[in-house]
Amino acid sequence: MADGIRVAAVKCLKNCMTPEICPNCGAEVPRKAKACPECGADETTGWLEDAEAGHLGLPEEHFDYEEFTSREFGSPSPKPHGIHWFWWVIAVLLLAGMVMFLLR
Repeated sequence: MADGIRVAAVKCLKNCMTPEICPNCGAEVPRKAKACPECGADETTGWLEDAEAGHLGLPEEHFDYEEFTSREFGSPSPKPHGIHWFWWVIAVLLLAGMVMFLLR
């Protein structure tokens, strides 16, 4: 059993490249590392070339910015169409009060 694992590891060392990102935990793996520094994954536990990293939640090759912003922030908030009439009345009353104070 141990010889089979050793043969598979040697065969993979010759044919497999160390991944830049661990397919098991997503951590960065140094070049020529024999195991992941975070989770300990290696050739015998999951570094095969056909290993999938889909469960890590990594972004896809194609990135749609519009879809991302709508998903993160929702639809854009409605823009106001001007100042409400109430604030115009307040502004006129304040100006009238200031003019009456100055003319006194």
